[in-house]
Amino acid sequence: MFTLPSGVIFFERGWLSSNNVLIQDDEQAVLVDTGYWTHADQTAALVATALKERPLTAIMNTHLHSDHCGGNAHLQALYPALTTHIPPGHASFVDQWDANALTYEPTGQHCPRFTKSDVLRPGESFTVAGSTWRIHAALGHDPHSIIIFNETEGVLISADALWENGFGVVFPEIEGFAAFEEVESTLAVIERLKPRVVLPGHGSAFDDVNGALQRARSRLAQFKGTPDKHANYAAKVLLKFKLLEFQKIKLLDYLAWGQTTRYLQLLHTTYSQDISFEAWFFDLCEGLEKSSACLISDKYINNLN
Repeated sequence: MFTLPSGVIFFERGWLSSNNVLIQDDEQAVLVDTGYWTHADQTAALVATALKERPLTAIMNTHLHSDHCGGNAHLQALYPALTTHIPPGHASFVDQWDANALTYEPTGQHCPRFTKSDVLRPGESFTVAGSTWRIHAALGHDPHSIIIFNETEGVLISADALWENGFGVVFPEIEGFAAFEEVESTLAVIERLKPRVVLPGHGSAFDDVNGALQRARSRLAQFKGTPDKHANYAAKVLLKFKLLEFQKIKLLDYLAWGQTTRYLQLLHTTYSQDISFEAWFFDLCEGLEKSSACLISDKYINNLN
């Protein structure tokens, strides 16, 4: 068993939304990541219950994938005085609201438009309740992602850089940019930090950090050796994520969504162009059904978890 520092609350969410971490003292209340937009009301309720009558003062996003910042706009409307801090790499795209560069269009996902107040620069730190939280770059899953480490208490907010059993899809690889080595460099950073507890972007908090690193490196070695495994994993993640949002959809409508989703098109073209997109798409759906993630009827596909 492990304990979290005073003032730190970990909200473990379902897979459509990232987990959230609330860090607070008498003067500040910082929320790290805000979940997906369809769960924004739930995120706000969790925060309000924890804070009681106190206001949320800041949002910090580890990266700008839709499941990590989709609740930003809703919380900004509820707490007009709060500040919003994002990694620097996508700052200009937020100002311009470039949904393509921010990956919302390529993933076929949605994120309501929000504004930024400042950026989170690797190497900088902030202090809450007497504890120092330092920002570190975490390349790989996203080229602009960060992780946040409590140097006082040894608690790491790892986002999608490290889960108990793996890490997030390496999105630059979908675009054709080599990034598996960047995943390893981030794992090495985490190993050097020697966290006592990890609060991941998805799944439960854990303290077997060495075990998690071993499992992550084993998975990374598989992806390096057979990149098509990573491509298959990435495609299924995109399909499952959207199905979690749809819950139930006609198969032909689901296919139509897939045909307009650029990342799926890229994965098909790069790794499976020997078969049609339609055949590839339905093969992936059948793979999800075999893993009990969904149920396919004659006309519909239904989410099961």
